[in-house]
Amino acid sequence: MPTNYGGAVEYVAAVLVVLQILLAQSYLKRRCARWPWPARLALVAVLVLLWSATLVSAWLTWTGALYTRHAAPVGLATAISATGYVWIMLSSVMLAIAAVLRFLFARMPGVPSPGRRRLLRTVAVAAVGAPAAAAAYGTFIERNRYGIRELDFPVPDLHPDLDGFRIVQVSDLHVSPFLSVRSAGQVIDMANGLNADLALFTGDLISEMGDPLNAAIRELIRLRADRGVLGCMGNHEEYVGCRNYLARQAGRAGLVFLRDAATQIHRGAATLNIAGVDYQRSSNRMSYLPGTDRLVVPGATNLLLSHNPDVFPTALRRGFQAVLSGHTHGGQVNVEILHQNINPARFRTPFTSGLYRLGSPGEPQATCFVTNGIGTIGMPIRLGAPAEIALLRLRRA
Repeated sequence: MPTNYGGAVEYVAAVLVVLQILLAQSYLKRRCARWPWPARLALVAVLVLLWSATLVSAWLTWTGALYTRHAAPVGLATAISATGYVWIMLSSVMLAIAAVLRFLFARMPGVPSPGRRRLLRTVAVAAVGAPAAAAAYGTFIERNRYGIRELDFPVPDLHPDLDGFRIVQVSDLHVSPFLSVRSAGQVIDMANGLNADLALFTGDLISEMGDPLNAAIRELIRLRADRGVLGCMGNHEEYVGCRNYLARQAGRAGLVFLRDAATQIHRGAATLNIAGVDYQRSSNRMSYLPGTDRLVVPGATNLLLSHNPDVFPTALRRGFQAVLSGHTHGGQVNVEILHQNINPARFRTPFTSGLYRLGSPGEPQATCFVTNGIGTIGMPIRLGAPAEIALLRLRRA
């Protein structure tokens, strides 16, 4: 089967590690020569550990080992990957800012050299300390804020009778040591309080073997909406091996997981056809969504539930006008630069958070929404990618 694993991002991560090593050598020789040797040794050990995590992260994503259990347990692999990529992204951004400020401050007229040196030392300390401070904020504050993201969801050729149809989407709860059963219950209560027409769960209820699956299911099946509750399976349901069990237990309570299946909702003269698939592995992106053409209903508005948003272009070709996904967590750590989201999820897909449109006038068109979801994986941190419950109003594109 064809594979498509690594890309330019892994090369960039490796190059950034090399550049940081060269900068660190210069800095340690010039600035840290008078430090006590235990302090220098501790600093070098921490840096080597972080650089090693980054290089291992690049190897895991390049080879596809991140998505299997062959190289390491999934939890360990994702923790290493998250640590490495978050570190290299935040530290490189701060070092770039420090370099620019140093260039500017060194040429400030009227500022004595001792003052410039003190200012540059402050900038250097900030460049090192800012990633740690940002990580602390994202771990202890932003990660635990659950918000409502309400927006219009434009769907090509939407029937007028479906205009204003409201969908609440909950995704990526990841009930685990990083998110308690009680917190999951709070999220479900918030979603139910929106009184949507339809409720959807788009995968990743727990993270690993040993997480409280039954307790998480008890909270999930409390999700309610007038037109029912539907779901699709995520990659962690596959990793844990609980897909069949989850589908049975949830089905008894009325939450239907669409596993290569579809169901219809009728409103006036309109038909909303909702199809769902199990997690589509990124290693198989050349053969995404096999056989899903048969799930498309001609004349209906066809909506696909897929945990992995990378299927979006394929879904358009298969005949779907809309896709709802999760999986990315919005990158968990996101920096917006020139209206572009820079985050670890971009290493695997261009569809990381929010609305996306494909197609042109006169040709098939489709819209995809990717939610940031609720929980975290790898590291218990969110920064610039807030946890969210999505409330979508269908609108004619």
